[in-house]
Amino acid sequence: MPAKKKSKRPDAASSLDFNHAMVYSKDVAAALRFYADRLGLIVLEKSQHQGRIVYARLKSPKGSNTIALHQVTPGEELHTGGIRLYFEVKNLEAFCAELESRGMQFSKQPKQMPWGWRHAYLDDPDGHEVSLYWAGSKRRQVTAARAEQC
Repeated sequence: MPAKKKSKRPDAASSLDFNHAMVYSKDVAAALRFYADRLGLIVLEKSQHQGRIVYARLKSPKGSNTIALHQVTPGEELHTGGIRLYFEVKNLEAFCAELESRGMQFSKQPKQMPWGWRHAYLDDPDGHEVSLYWAGSKRRQVTAARAEQC
C-alpha cells in the first residue's frame, strides 16, 4: 500500500475564513462618505476619538465580508500601493454612470478585459485603487492573463 501523501497545509487551515480588509485613511469621515454614501456599503459600526471618526466597519449590501476604515496613526505616512479593492456589481455601466452623475471620476471607464470580466477603476479619497467589475458566468473561470493586459 502506498504511503499517504502528507498535506503541506496546516490542519487549522481547513477552518480559515476571510473576515475583512483594513483600509488605512488620512480622513476616515471622507473615506466613509466614499464607501457608504457613494458606493452604497452598509455601515456596521464607527468609532470616534476627540470628535473625529477614527474607525468604521462596512459591508456590501450583498455578501458577508467587511472592510474596516482605520485612521492612520498621526505622524505616520499613508501607503496606498500594492492593494486594489474589488467590488462586483451586475449592472456595471449603469452603476458607473450613476456615480459619474454624482461627481465621481474614474481613472478607467468600464472596459472588457482579456480574461472576460468588465472593469472600471477609480481611487478612493486616500488614493487606494478600487475596481468595480462584473464577471458574470466567468467569475470562477481560471484565467491566464498576462500582466501587461491588466
